[in-house]
Amino acid sequence: MTEYGWIPILFVVLITVATVGMGLYATRKAKGAADFFVAGRSVSVMSNASAISGEYLSAASFMGVAALVMKNGYDALWYPIGYAAGYLFLLLFIAGPLRRFGAYTIPDFAEGRFDSPKFRRTAVLFVLLIGFFYTMPQMKGAGTVMVSILGWPYWLGILVVGSVITLNVALGGMKGITFVQAFQYWAKLFAISVPIFILMGVYGSYTETMNTMHQDLTTIPNILHDSPIVMKGKKDAPLNVMSLSPMRAIYLYITDAAVLDKISPSKKIKGSDPMPEGVIQAADVPDRMQYDSRAARYEKLMTQPDGSILLPAHRMIRINPYRVTSNGVPVTKDSKPVRNSVKLEFRDETKVFIPIGAVAMNAPTNGAWMHPFGPLTSKEGYIPLLYTYSLIIALVCGTAGLPHILVRFYTNPDGKAAKQTTLAVMVMLGIFYVCTPIWGTLARAYMPVLYANNSTDNAVIKLPMYMDNHLVAAILIGITSAGAFAAFMSTFSGLLVSMSGAVAHDIYGKMIKPTATDAERMQMFKYAAVGIGTVSMLLGFAAKDFDIAKMVGWAFAIGAASYFPLLLLGSWWRGLTRQGATAGMLIGGLLSLSAIVSFMLIEKKILHLQLHPLMLMFMEQPAIWAVPLSLLIMVFVSKATAKDIPADATLKMLRLHAPEEMGFSKNYIEH
Repeated sequence: MTEYGWIPILFVVLITVATVGMGLYATRKAKGAADFFVAGRSVSVMSNASAISGEYLSAASFMGVAALVMKNGYDALWYPIGYAAGYLFLLLFIAGPLRRFGAYTIPDFAEGRFDSPKFRRTAVLFVLLIGFFYTMPQMKGAGTVMVSILGWPYWLGILVVGSVITLNVALGGMKGITFVQAFQYWAKLFAISVPIFILMGVYGSYTETMNTMHQDLTTIPNILHDSPIVMKGKKDAPLNVMSLSPMRAIYLYITDAAVLDKISPSKKIKGSDPMPEGVIQAADVPDRMQYDSRAARYEKLMTQPDGSILLPAHRMIRINPYRVTSNGVPVTKDSKPVRNSVKLEFRDETKVFIPIGAVAMNAPTNGAWMHPFGPLTSKEGYIPLLYTYSLIIALVCGTAGLPHILVRFYTNPDGKAAKQTTLAVMVMLGIFYVCTPIWGTLARAYMPVLYANNSTDNAVIKLPMYMDNHLVAAILIGITSAGAFAAFMSTFSGLLVSMSGAVAHDIYGKMIKPTATDAERMQMFKYAAVGIGTVSMLLGFAAKDFDIAKMVGWAFAIGAASYFPLLLLGSWWRGLTRQGATAGMLIGGLLSLSAIVSFMLIEKKILHLQLHPLMLMFMEQPAIWAVPLSLLIMVFVSKATAKDIPADATLKMLRLHAPEEMGFSKNYIEH
């Protein structure tokens, strides 16, 4: 397909030019502060629903959901379900009251609800924390796509894409990106749906693929195409791991000398003896195309004193499964011998060839992939049901705690329009998310090579690659690449608007210089967009080694433990006090943030902590304890400080809930 390699680049250039062009066109309509922060409160229901959907469908939705479905199977379906179901919470509890309050930013709501400028500081802190956490997967999406279609270094893709989006936001604010994001939703829907119908016509339908896998639940997909795989090195841990199946021997061809930094059993079996020597063998094969398995002479590769194994150049490596023993006695299960294999961790980036027909490394069996409590939730020592509940809480409640999404409801004319917008968004998201699991399923069946080097995030971009018609393949890759660009560009734009608005309006305009004019705040918005865009690009460099959708799930967990309790109780319980809201947000939000960051550092092997698996599970998915903790703290502290309930709390409840026709609703910020 190299002769058509320019086609995907063309599609990416077109979507980028269209995005910048529409942003510059819309900029001419952004004249005042209301345009920059809330698009003049004049966005129609369908336009705002399209813009919200465009902003919400991030790289996690376009690339990450398919990747997680491919990688983990059934349990990953909770991601698209949770992403869409969260809007039901918004529809029922948040959208109408939030719009009727009529602020510019969520910190405006926080201050106005409690008549406390000090509480604004806490609210602004979480706008920035959630926003920066959410930018990381968007930047990873940018770097991943540019690596795939242009071969650029990961950092260069982030730098170029991040700079374009930052410029677009700095010029036009909310008014400038509303039209752009609305367009991008329809572009993404086209890019995720049309190619998959073509691919199903070529590879086979979703139903056929699932039926084939269901015929043998013990099978792992086989490599279908001969191509080099670049295994990541130690600096990219945990993505440098290759976990092998105990079903049969695995073969790898090494062109250049390499080092296996660590070799360990694929599965930890309690009470088992250490792994025997000689599991890894090598045969001298100067030309892999002339390899003759009958003539090859394999020799054992011995483990070095530091636990590593040297892999000589031009060797066919054979990794043998082995029988598990305990005190020298073979271990059995259901009267059958228990077998195990190894998990390899490369020290440096290494190019390997995997023969066609070999079992795909790192891939779960069909049975584990197709049934609940598979590899996502059933890690060693985890409690799958608790993990699942925690994930659901994070996704559903987190949707109602994302400042860059919530602020969009202020752009509707009134609370009724905000509810209608939310209902339309639920429909739009549901249509989109029907397609993503199909991508993951087809990628597992027809491109299992992505398992081997932990590149499942590339599934949507790479799946058309091996079609017989190279021109059509290039066009489909171009369409999906453009869709991926639209995904992280629209979401990153929304994040920049939300965070820049918090800096310009809340920090600068309310804390540092309350007398600032509209022109000064708009100027600060532009400066903030450039600064935040730069920091986001730097954070993107650190996000390379984590799944896109999982990083977004972590941002949701932080939002669920901080903003969701504030908005839920603040909108529906007059007894909530500033002290209660502050304590709940800080304790629940910061503890969940600390747990997630610590887990990331442990995964990257920067923190070397030996923790109980259950503790690791609660760190990886903190919502199940952080959300109730935040809510309970808010209630108990508010009860203890009931004397500080705002005197006009009842009137504010009327403003939040009474229909606009009754005359109680009044914008907190008037211009």
